[in-house]
Amino acid sequence: MWATCMESYLQGQDLWEVVDGDEVTQPAAEDANCILRKWKIKPGKAMFALKTTIEEEMLEHIRDAKTPKEAWDTFVTLFSKKNDTRLQLLENELLSMAQRDMTIA
Repeated sequence: MWATCMESYLQGQDLWEVVDGDEVTQPAAEDANCILRKWKIKPGKAMFALKTTIEEEMLEHIRDAKTPKEAWDTFVTLFSKKNDTRLQLLENELLSMAQRDMTIA
């Protein structure tokens, strides 16, 4: 869910191209300074959006990411892994919760 919302946000802000599009790599040094400077702004905005919308424990995984693409690819890998232990803990937690006098089944 987060990934879909974040992708939509980045697309809406015209930042998706630096995450998973045609602008994921820095322009060559031969390009005009103006082009390079403008390009650096977009990845900075994308990284800010990614880092400020995730939980602290997830931030640890992308703290050293150099580009938004690298951060995004890390998230894709993390979110696509099945963590059976974590899922079991969450299931047990849900089963032990009670609402008034009724246990949630």
